[in-house]
Amino acid sequence: MDQVLAATTNQDANRTIKDCFGPEAAVHAVTSQRELDHARVSHIYDLVFIDIQFIEGQTPGNGRSFREGLQRLWTANPHVIVVVLSAQDRIRDAVRAVRDGADNYLTYPIDPAETRYVVDSVLEGQRLQTEVDYFRSTSGIGEHSEVVGTRNPEMRKVFEKAKLVSPTISTVLLSGETGTGKGVIARLIHTLSNRKNGPFVSIHCGAIPDTLVESELFGHEKGSFTGAVKRKLGRFEIAAGGTIFLDEVGTISPSAQIKLLQVLQDKIFQRVGGDSDIPLDARIVAATNIDLQGMCARGEFRQDLFYRLNVFPVEILPLRERQEDIPLLTENFLKRLSRLQMKDILGVHPLVLKAFERYPWPGNVRELENLVERAFILETSRILTPESFPAELFEKQSPSSTMPLDLDLTLADFRERAKENAERHYLKELLTSNRGRINKSAVQAGISSRQLHKLMTRHGLHKEDFK
Repeated sequence: MDQVLAATTNQDANRTIKDCFGPEAAVHAVTSQRELDHARVSHIYDLVFIDIQFIEGQTPGNGRSFREGLQRLWTANPHVIVVVLSAQDRIRDAVRAVRDGADNYLTYPIDPAETRYVVDSVLEGQRLQTEVDYFRSTSGIGEHSEVVGTRNPEMRKVFEKAKLVSPTISTVLLSGETGTGKGVIARLIHTLSNRKNGPFVSIHCGAIPDTLVESELFGHEKGSFTGAVKRKLGRFEIAAGGTIFLDEVGTISPSAQIKLLQVLQDKIFQRVGGDSDIPLDARIVAATNIDLQGMCARGEFRQDLFYRLNVFPVEILPLRERQEDIPLLTENFLKRLSRLQMKDILGVHPLVLKAFERYPWPGNVRELENLVERAFILETSRILTPESFPAELFEKQSPSSTMPLDLDLTLADFRERAKENAERHYLKELLTSNRGRINKSAVQAGISSRQLHKLMTRHGLHKEDFK
């Protein structure tokens, strides 16, 4: 503690506080409200010992709440530690001050040992909280740490929002185009939450027929409708103690919207055909790739339900607006594929990365992941080359033009290498389209199966890689 303020008219308390800190800290003492008002705006303090009467003096007409008086201290010193000083007969008021935000309290006469203990306990609490925050911001991401990396400032804000909302029970609404990673963010929120040991239940609302939405979400009793041969637990019931992820929530039917609204309002639900109330014990994260506000304006989505879901909105950028993340995402996908498939591919050809920069990515991160996985399977060299990607990714470039230009080659050598490059690219595309079937590929290429085998051997291609 470098800067300490003691605000009290009790001179013995001032001396005790100064003796507790010794020469390593500057302890300033004020004995009036005027001196306190000047001190709190003219200096930055690490720790303030303040008589409860001074807090009351900054809270006119309110003897029960001390929040406004404490707020005045925090306005000038947002991180200051506040220890309230009170007489023995005002311990209840001191406890109220702690409830309103003070860190701890001491009673007169001030005991040096007790003062040091209170300060040490507050500092220890802050240290532990700092470690928790650090853990959450780094290793807390766990298995999602590779996926959530970003160099984009706006996406950093998205991940920071996810970390901040995770420890709460607030409903989160994730919005963004298809394939932007809404499911990854939802899992991240669950992983960093206090419910991480509970289930994470994901349900794609658009993939369920309208007639079965309520049954899937809330369950049903035996005999409640034709085909209900036994009791079935709904996703909300299964997700108890954890998180339920309602993907594409904008697709649910009007009747299901009413039921979902009731659940969010009342925190209870019933199985279809049942009459027993089941308490809602699942944290809700919803996602949409549709403009729900626009749907509300058109009468297609209930506005009251939108407000219930939109407690903490998080908008995720499309990949085309965060191009600086493409190399990082590609590298992470490669690492994961290398672990899963025991195949060592160490990087990506620069021409591929340039093509990635020009491509609009209508399928966003999901499309990038799929393209990298496909190329990973096809690739036989140590890096992902243009030949392993669809030709349309390179716009109007011919296969030969995707070959690196090496001016140390003679024109004849360059032509020969370009020919080999084009031939290998052709064979890869041919085998991919025919799922590795040799006879069909040979007929389509106008050569014999034996000739195709020889070409495949020369280019290091294996039919098993294309099935």
